[in-house]
Amino acid sequence: MTINPASAKTAPRNEIGLGLTLMVVSVLIAPVIDIFSKLAVVDVPATVITLCRFLFQTLTLVPVVLWRGTLFDLTRRKVALHALRGLMTAVVMISFVTALAVMEVADALAIFFVEPVILTILGAIFLKETIGWRRYTACAVGFLGALLVIQPSLQEVGPVALLPVVSAFALAVYLLITRLAAQSEDPWSMQLHTGLWGAGFAGLALLVGGSLGLPAFTPILPEGDAALYIVGAGIAATISGIFGAYAYRNAPASVLAPLQYLEIVSATALGWWVFGDLPDALKWLGISIIIGSGLYVIWREHQLRKRATLPPMPPLA
Repeated sequence: MTINPASAKTAPRNEIGLGLTLMVVSVLIAPVIDIFSKLAVVDVPATVITLCRFLFQTLTLVPVVLWRGTLFDLTRRKVALHALRGLMTAVVMISFVTALAVMEVADALAIFFVEPVILTILGAIFLKETIGWRRYTACAVGFLGALLVIQPSLQEVGPVALLPVVSAFALAVYLLITRLAAQSEDPWSMQLHTGLWGAGFAGLALLVGGSLGLPAFTPILPEGDAALYIVGAGIAATISGIFGAYAYRNAPASVLAPLQYLEIVSATALGWWVFGDLPDALKWLGISIIIGSGLYVIWREHQLRKRATLPPMPPLA
């Protein structure tokens, strides 16, 4: 969930510490969503899992948004942004869960984490953000690391290995749209409406895909273990999202962003425990390069923002 973070100058140190703790819990729980989704996608198409996830998210948030009184705080611009965000999140989830059907969780997640690199490039293109040669170099290195994970995965599972890149690109576009959203908009309401639109797009994909006979878009009612796995993914997503929301309420985004890479650690551990999967040496090298380049991009952006907020030096006498 997206919350407008407090600034580093105004957040007391104890609140920042609480935010860091909450963020660690959030990112360590997040891979549980992927584990349950990977278990469910064996019997249920990724689009059905996505639809159920959005419905679970929406039902969870409705009471909160009603209590806050922001359900109908809408304008044409807000509706358009909600729709675009919903479309992008649907693409993110469908493509990533489809990849999980045949890929190891750690591999798919490592490729997915090229998202900060893609976001940096899209920000330069569409928002005219100034990007120096250092961050462009880090972006190129990050893509090189992704190729080290993708190349053996292509040999193992085929073009499906590219779906985490599609997912990362869609998430970057989603975050770019979020930057354009009104700063005063209620974050809980934003998530609710995004979930509603995401469910609508997932339902439309099932309707069209089912009529065309596409297996990945065939409407199947989850039953038995698959239904339990989907419920488990929804619960994990809700818990992780709540912890993440309150983490951003207590600490600035620039402090919390690097902690997101802990998700690869817990994803690798859970993937080994549940499926017996571990990345090989080449993939570990690629994962390390992706993490390093992503952390550098985050650090560099933080340094430039901090420099921009410093008062100008007084002239010399």
